[in-house]
Amino acid sequence: MESSGEIFVIPFFGTGHLNPAMELCRNISSHNIKTTLIIASHLSSSVPDTFCSYSPFIHVAEISATASEPGSETGNPLDQQNKHMGEGIKSFLSTRSGPKPTCAIVDIMMSWCKEIFVDHELPVVTFFTSGATFTALDHGRWKAKVGEMKPGEIRELPGLPTEMAVSFEDLSKGPRGRPGRPGPGSKPRWVDEAAGSVALLINTCDDLELVFIDYIAEQAKVPVWGVGPLLPQQFWKSAGSILHDHEMRSNHNSNYSEDEVIDWLETKPTGSVIYISFGSEVGPTMEEYKELAEALEGCNHNFIWVIQPGSGKTGIPRSFLGTGQPGSEEEEEGYYPDGLDVKVGNRGLIITGWAPQLLILSHPSTGGFLSHCGWNSTTEAIGRGVPILGWPINGDQFDNAKLVANHLKIGFVLSSSGKFKKEDIAAGIERLMSDDNVHKQAKELGKKFESGFPVSSISALGAFVEFITQKAT
Repeated sequence: MESSGEIFVIPFFGTGHLNPAMELCRNISSHNIKTTLIIASHLSSSVPDTFCSYSPFIHVAEISATASEPGSETGNPLDQQNKHMGEGIKSFLSTRSGPKPTCAIVDIMMSWCKEIFVDHELPVVTFFTSGATFTALDHGRWKAKVGEMKPGEIRELPGLPTEMAVSFEDLSKGPRGRPGRPGPGSKPRWVDEAAGSVALLINTCDDLELVFIDYIAEQAKVPVWGVGPLLPQQFWKSAGSILHDHEMRSNHNSNYSEDEVIDWLETKPTGSVIYISFGSEVGPTMEEYKELAEALEGCNHNFIWVIQPGSGKTGIPRSFLGTGQPGSEEEEEGYYPDGLDVKVGNRGLIITGWAPQLLILSHPSTGGFLSHCGWNSTTEAIGRGVPILGWPINGDQFDNAKLVANHLKIGFVLSSSGKFKKEDIAAGIERLMSDDNVHKQAKELGKKFESGFPVSSISALGAFVEFITQKAT
């Protein structure tokens, strides 16, 4: 069977961006359209062997994004990587043959390369791997001029739900107010980064964020489709059963195997375990990790705590730069709660490195998730009916946590002050694990995912394919 066109998909460097991009490729390929995933070569180890075998319409193009001689360049390493990635993309486009592609779907965090495709007369579609809430609220804060707010003031955002109103204290959280980031109420970056795009795709669905999707479409004045959550196919086909991460994602080094993790979970009562993970890109500070360790030591709940290489460190995540991958020689040492495992005994399981998150969230013993509220982790927990205790750290995580607590009402935010002490952490865990209403609401929302990939997203993908195919003719 011949393809009816070709679409390039260009993800950002982190695995949190790569995984949804791969799922997007799979979904688009089901419409008999060739999809070429263009990635930095250091990400190739994170692409499962089964990815290209899923469909004859799926291909991977690897681009070298590092200098020929390590250490030969100075300046921001991410800027240097972008420079080499851009040169590689230009070379790839100039040497390829065959029919002209239909379009390029570019991760919003790769918007710098958009002009490369425009120069080759390719329509560009901007892809948001996060949900719609952050994008919508960022725009709403700008329009509501929240930078003019006074201490103690709360301001609603026109066109957005009242429970997502902004307090003066909110303005000091997240990227707003950090060096090099737009200040509170400034024009959000995505407005310029998505400018010129013929459409926007967002990794979400109507069941979670319809009001936010509609708001973005109204403001952007281009078609906007929720085409997610872009989770592994097995996630959608195995409602009510335990997932096994190694069947759908590349496995990295860990001190526990999946079998050992599931054996430990099998010894725990239903809903008794709180799972703690801050993802692969950001995390608390060294001091905050110590407070968390003391809180876990003093509480009575069973827990699984995942600690990544370099935990407690600051700076650009090494996974973005092709260094410090789990199990590599460059893996960076970080925080570790020495002695905690002895103090808590079999009540706790401390995993260093890679963790089978989907397995843990799908196991009936898991009753809560202390999370940074990265979008992938948030949707994985929602899809398995697990309530969330948000500990947001950066970027969209603050707004995702607000979505969870205020709009969806399936969890809480750990701290409103931004300070994390052991007493507050312990109290937050106790509140999450004991609140029947939150558990009931999380289970009800999770049921919407039991019948498979959201119907609204299937329809949206079809509409997008029809739109972009017609635009190319």
